[in-house]
Amino acid sequence: MAEGGEEDMPRDGNIVKELLRSMSIDDYEPQVVHQFLELWYQYVADVLTDAQMYSEHAEKSVIDSDDIKLAIQSKVNFSFSQPPPREVLLELARSRNKVPLPKSISACGIPLPPEQDILIHPNYQLAVPKRQREETEDDEEPAGSNPGQNLVQSDLPQDPSQRVSFSLGTKDTK
Repeated sequence: MAEGGEEDMPRDGNIVKELLRSMSIDDYEPQVVHQFLELWYQYVADVLTDAQMYSEHAEKSVIDSDDIKLAIQSKVNFSFSQPPPREVLLELARSRNKVPLPKSISACGIPLPPEQDILIHPNYQLAVPKRQREETEDDEEPAGSNPGQNLVQSDLPQDPSQRVSFSLGTKDTK
């Protein structure tokens, strides 16, 4: 980031630039300062809003330092979480690792899950329409009409035993 434009920058912008310089960050985009300022202003507005709510809850007419400290502490508690202690993680790992992994089936190729769990397993059914019309009804149809177009929903089988499903893949039979 070039050093230009500090006279146009508000005081808070110069503070952000000085913070970046103090952390040995010399090369950054100009928008970084504006993003930090936006984050800073949003954080301060949230803390002051929370402090005002705490002050109103305590039936005080003005916000005091205790309200601000409480608002900051609640922000820290809800924004940042500490990882569990190392001992807790080690004990959890020991208890989890006591259960052995399942034995792998040694076969040639890549082991696949059962057929009902794989994505190429058929997951659809074809409905076979019932032919309940008499021969005389077929003769009355106009010559240019398609007999399948005249089927209504009641013509489709409702019994699952009349549905057909099949796999698209070919299976090797030995």
